[in-house]
Amino acid sequence: MIELVDVCKGYTQKGVRKNLIEDLNFTFPDDRNVAIMGHNGAGKSTLMRMLAGTEPPDSGRIYRSTRVSWPLGFSGGFNGTMTGIENVRFLARIYGADTEEVLDFVRDFAEIGPSIRLPVRTYSSGMKARLAFGVSMAIDFDTYLIDEITAVGDENFRIKSKKVFTEKLKRSNIVMISHSVNEIRNYCNCGLFLTRQGIRFYEDVEALIEDYRRTLREGF
Repeated sequence: MIELVDVCKGYTQKGVRKNLIEDLNFTFPDDRNVAIMGHNGAGKSTLMRMLAGTEPPDSGRIYRSTRVSWPLGFSGGFNGTMTGIENVRFLARIYGADTEEVLDFVRDFAEIGPSIRLPVRTYSSGMKARLAFGVSMAIDFDTYLIDEITAVGDENFRIKSKKVFTEKLKRSNIVMISHSVNEIRNYCNCGLFLTRQGIRFYEDVEALIEDYRRTLREGF
């Protein structure tokens, strides 16, 4: 279970305060896949980082009684001065996984070859994404967080990635940010809509998509 209690989050830029999330109370259902939709700047990625624990709320509490991943598609957690191997082993130890099993999986899955021995700062964005996705798939989580993950690599790599991810979802749930209606339909069955008027929950993902499209047409 992931529960948000009176969560508030905002930023101050050039002396101007912008509140993104105010007094949010919500419990993510254990048995459903939740979409998070909203327009640019609505606070989707900020909410995702708070769910992952990589960024704290300004006030309120977030409770987790389930094993939650870092956001897939997010490679900012890597230490750029450490090699790919060192980063993989470090993450495996944090999550109590067998370091060598995780490393063997990632080495085979990520397909970055000898570069895995180089500092991550030397990687292209695609190499970082493949490494991050490989580590995410090598460690078992109850809930996977997905922040606008993009397909990387050739067609064979994308097919392989989708296959292993689909297998993981047989035993896990997801919380997904995406502007792609097709991705939301394929993976999610309910969702949150972040708007200027607040955050709404939709039991039916089709109703969420309909409202999202309507606000796009109306220019909100």
